[in-house]
Amino acid sequence: MAATLKRSLSPFLITFYGLGTILGAGIYVLVGEVAATAGLYTPFAFLIASFIAAFSAFSFAELSSRFPKSAGEALYIQKAFGSRLFSTAIGVMVIAIGVVSAATISRGFTGYLHVFIGAPDWLVLCVLIVSLGLVACWGISESAITIALMTSIELFGLLYILWVGGDSLVELPARLPEMIPSWEITNWAMVSSGAFLAFYAYIGFEDMVNVAEEVRNPQTNIPLAIISCLLITSFLYIAVALVAMLALPLEKLAGSNAPLAHLYQYKTGRPPTLIALVSLFAVTNGALVQIIMGARVLYGLSSQGWLPEPLGRVNSRTRTPLRATLLLTTVILVMALWLPLVTLARLTSLVTLAVFTCINLALIVIKGREPRPEDSMIVPIWVPWIGFLLSCTMVLLEISRKVLG
Repeated sequence: MAATLKRSLSPFLITFYGLGTILGAGIYVLVGEVAATAGLYTPFAFLIASFIAAFSAFSFAELSSRFPKSAGEALYIQKAFGSRLFSTAIGVMVIAIGVVSAATISRGFTGYLHVFIGAPDWLVLCVLIVSLGLVACWGISESAITIALMTSIELFGLLYILWVGGDSLVELPARLPEMIPSWEITNWAMVSSGAFLAFYAYIGFEDMVNVAEEVRNPQTNIPLAIISCLLITSFLYIAVALVAMLALPLEKLAGSNAPLAHLYQYKTGRPPTLIALVSLFAVTNGALVQIIMGARVLYGLSSQGWLPEPLGRVNSRTRTPLRATLLLTTVILVMALWLPLVTLARLTSLVTLAVFTCINLALIVIKGREPRPEDSMIVPIWVPWIGFLLSCTMVLLEISRKVLG
């Protein structure tokens, strides 16, 4: 009998699985790059990004409750449109998101590691990504526990940053007006570009649907975990962005490749050893989750017969898809060595928003056929409609920005 995935993730572990990839992906690495784009409107850009993400998150919550299977996005498209080609394309796009996202996070790792040692980036990336690939091969329970431990460290780091820079919030009433954009088109161009980049920081809640076959009671636990992760990360991101803008001069924050370490050093006058160490855990965690997610999508597509059968084989000892995991790890390493961080982040956001556009449309179609299935979470029909419009608009704005230069 062929080995199958192990249903072992509790509500606690699946929530920390999601938090691990969301937190590690953005605020530790990209807040400086967002500041370089959005300037004083950086907290507002994070607020807009969380608003855009929220509607798609609720759509994913309902779909994961209706269809708790691996390769979630591809399955949702198949259920809505009945097209194997369209479903496979979406699955491949989701895998691409995981690959590019993990490569992005890994590039962020090198910025924080330079606080401790000056090792060549290529060597750091090779050691990091190969090590994470081996952990992902080890087993889902072991990987999830590792993720939960590192996520706890991430949360501590963000709360510590808020404590270190919290005294700067006394300036908020006086400085708040300059952080809210006026109706000038140039200001909103900065906000939309910053929000597009900040949106990368919210990527991760959709990863939870791809381990559905390894979650206990997935119809209930995955939707609750998605919503919990979105609420927690939105609060932390906006709070940290506010503190960073108030505590650091804009020229020091903008474009920094280790922004929270710089904030700590500026506020305390001490070497940023602790926060840099926490940041290393954060970005490592995010990359590990992306490897696991991408491998599970490959497994799910293969088990549906849409990709070669060997990618869907589960090792009888580790109960993980070893071939899929090793393939993903190799591709991530190549991408991390090839492209710069901001290019990777923007590419991830663009592909993710395109997928979200299709997923929201799929839920609209599915709800039209079966409005209220039993034992599933239900959201109002206007939720996927708004999610569809917002995601599609952001994709078109980014494409037009690239075309117009």
